[in-house]
Amino acid sequence: MKLIVGLGNPGKKYGKTRHNVGFMAVDFLAKKFDFADFKIDNKYSTALSSDKINDEKIIFAKPQTYMNNSGDAVLALQSFYKINPQDTIIIYDELDLPLGKIRVRNGGSSAGHRGIESIIKNLGTDQFKRIRIGIDNSVPDQLPADKFVLARFKPVEIRQLQKNIFNQVANEVEKIIAENPS
Repeated sequence: MKLIVGLGNPGKKYGKTRHNVGFMAVDFLAKKFDFADFKIDNKYSTALSSDKINDEKIIFAKPQTYMNNSGDAVLALQSFYKINPQDTIIIYDELDLPLGKIRVRNGGSSAGHRGIESIIKNLGTDQFKRIRIGIDNSVPDQLPADKFVLARFKPVEIRQLQKNIFNQVANEVEKIIAENPS
């Protein structure tokens, strides 16, 4: 069993903001793999959808705890479903990567990302898989990071995410599942 968590903030106010690219990615994945619609589970403060990919049970999750408290929901889900941190994949935004670039790694520091800090703190380990999606803040008139991550994507960027980037994320998820069966 794998837990795949997209990080973001709940509510329409944050819907298409750069900080919510993790939510957007798991929405895309759930549709691509023909999972049921997400349903809010108040017990875990999370929107959930589950099914199988290549005979592996998958739980897609979108914590409703707000980014900085994502670890609360991840810990609750891992505890209930008895999922090891090594069988958890976190998908989230990366300010310092160009838009469209993704990086996959296992373990490591939070690099200042508050959602990842919360997860590391709650789980007591940094040993979980991560898929970081570049949101790029390198333009000459860049905004402060806290304002930039809450800015909305431009329509052309949304199309780029949906046509290319999220398919790359789907390929990485399938590769992780194939290489690390539970």
